Amino acid sequence: MTMRIAIAGAGNVGRSIAQELIENGHQVMLIERQPKMLRPERVPAADWVLADACELTSLEEADVASCDVVVAATGDDKVNLVVSLLAKTEFAVGRVVARVNRAENEWLFNDQWGVDVAVSKPRVMAALVEEAVTVGDLVRLMTFRQGEANLVEITLPPSAPYVGQPVRAVPLPRDSALVAILRGKRVLAPSPDDPLEAGDELIFVCTTDVEESVREVILGAKNTGQQDRTRG
Repeated sequence: MTMRIAIAGAGNVGRSIAQELIENGHQVMLIERQPKMLRPERVPAADWVLADACELTSLEEADVASCDVVVAATGDDKVNLVVSLLAKTEFAVGRVVARVNRAENEWLFNDQWGVDVAVSKPRVMAALVEEAVTVGDLVRLMTFRQGEANLVEITLPPSAPYVGQPVRAVPLPRDSALVAILRGKRVLAPSPDDPLEAGDELIFVCTTDVEESVREVILGAKNTGQQDRTRG
């Protein structure tokens, strides 16, 4: 499905997001208030708008109401919060993604400010580090809907109880779903008959409430308990 996406902030981050989304077939509008940052040649396939995304009239003229997604990607957290709030409350944009520049401000980026997904560089980097080195434990990669659902990863150790068994044999709890299996350089969309292998990286979407249950099912309650005690 092709989406119309508005990105506030045409710095390196905003342009990188725009280029990626355009390559994936979406329509992108970059909104930038500083004339010196207006560089259409960097992302020629995007629509460029010179305007202040914190001003209601600017967003109206840019027809933000017709966008499926708004991304607040500036280097100023105050600006990103205002853009998010306007996009959600004034234009009823279905999905608002906001960049968090300073870790101490992360608590502000919630539904009260219109934010559906907050992306914090420190959190993402920490998750990527854990994902790269952690085997046999659950790593939270991303949070959706103000913490109601998370993207989590578990790398299967050889001792996991369902290694060698098909996906359909795994009794996942409610409010959880296995969405992908990363095996070497392959990305597999799991089917019921796909067997699980040691070293597989399993990607789940689940609510925060059932994360521990997912971990116990995939790793075994005994192994999970041992890991928890080791962590202190």
